[in-house]
This record gives sequence, C-alpha cells and structure tokens, in this order.
Amino acid sequence: MPKLYIVPTPIGNLEDITLRAIRILKEVDIILAEDTRKTGILLKHLNVSGKLQSHHQFNEHKTTERIISVISAGQSIALVSDAGTPAISDPGYLLIRECLRSGIKVECLPGATAFVPALVNSGLPADRFIFEGFLPHKKGRKSKLEQLAEFPYTMIFYESPFRLLKSLEAFAEYFGEERKAAVARELSKIYEETIRGTLSELICHYKDKTIKGEIVIVVEGKRSETRSRKIGRVDNGS
Repeated sequence: MPKLYIVPTPIGNLEDITLRAIRILKEVDIILAEDTRKTGILLKHLNVSGKLQSHHQFNEHKTTERIISVISAGQSIALVSDAGTPAISDPGYLLIRECLRSGIKVECLPGATAFVPALVNSGLPADRFIFEGFLPHKKGRKSKLEQLAEFPYTMIFYESPFRLLKSLEAFAEYFGEERKAAVARELSKIYEETIRGTLSELICHYKDKTIKGEIVIVVEGKRSETRSRKIGRVDNGS
C-alpha cells in the first residue's frame, strides 16, 4: 500500500535495527535521508541500493509537495534520519503533517532513539519526564531555563560536545549546583559512557577534558522536601 513509513535507524551500533525496519527499507520505492552519505553506509550494510533521495531541514519545504504527489501516485516512501527516530530533534514533522492533511497514511515503526536509554541508565526517576531536545542558543534560552528550574520531574536535553560544559554551567546557575544529573555519551558505541553526579561534580569532571560524540544530558527535577535525599559522588559507570 502506498504510504509514508517513518523508520528509526541505529544511533550507533548497526545491529540496533529491527527486522521489520530492514524489510520496509527493502520494500519501499524511495528512501528519504537527512544525509545520503551517512544513510548510504547503513543501506550498504543491509544490502539495499538505488533508492536514496535527499530530504533535510534545508530543502523539506521545497520537496514535501513533490513527495506527497509521488505517494499519491502509488509509490511507498520511507523517511529516515541520520540516527534515531525522525521528527525527534530531526526533520520529519513537516512531511508527516502534510501527508496526514493530504489523506496519506503514515506509519511509524518503533525503534532507536537516544533519550530513552540515556534516561533509563541515568538512575533518575523515569516515570514522569520532559524531553526538551536542544535548548535555544540565544533567544529564549534564559526564560526557558528559568521556567525549567521549577519543573518537578526529570528533564532530558540533547547537546553537542562543544557546548556540553557551557550547558552544565547554565544548569548549575539556574537549577543549583547540587541538582543531580547524568551525561550519556556515544550511546550504543564502543566508547559509550554515562557519568552521574551533581551538576557541580559533572562540571569538574568535564572541565579539562576533550569531549567527543553525541551527548544526552539528564537532569533531576526540582526536589520537594519530601523527595530530598543525600547527593552521592560522581559515578563513572557505564
């Protein structure tokens, strides 16, 4: 059936893809990729070829109408991002919205996304949380941090290795240095690690280090008196 498939791809380890996702990628007529070079590596690993087309945040407004026409004409299309699930801090929302508005069926497969293992492995409460993705770099950053400072549940952020220390320092300024947090890096890859501690401890840990890889920061929500508990030492576990 002609439709748009949303297909999660591995965030690092190429084994982290479902059998269903592999089947869909082999069956569809076209695969839309954020970066065709990066997705090409995965598709070569899966023995899939000749289907890649570019679809990213810089061209999605121009290509969406054409894609809808292609699906309406009877072809099936899969949308992937560089890693993880499309539309989660990645392109995808616009195309999904317009397909639904045009009466085109959209099917999202379950699969990899970086914030879930980071949250679970942080040791912080995972029953209620907020996913913020990337914080604004300038406009709205201060007001967002002031708002989140009062949020009572676990918070999850994506960050680049180049801005990790700056973000940790901002969290310490607005949330308090003793707020517990965890930094997950290189999830599912060889050098995967999770460093846990207070924000002040994490700042000290990363201050003189060269940081590489994709970053997920998980921060404890504001603690009430009844939830208050002793802060532990930095945990260099993985």
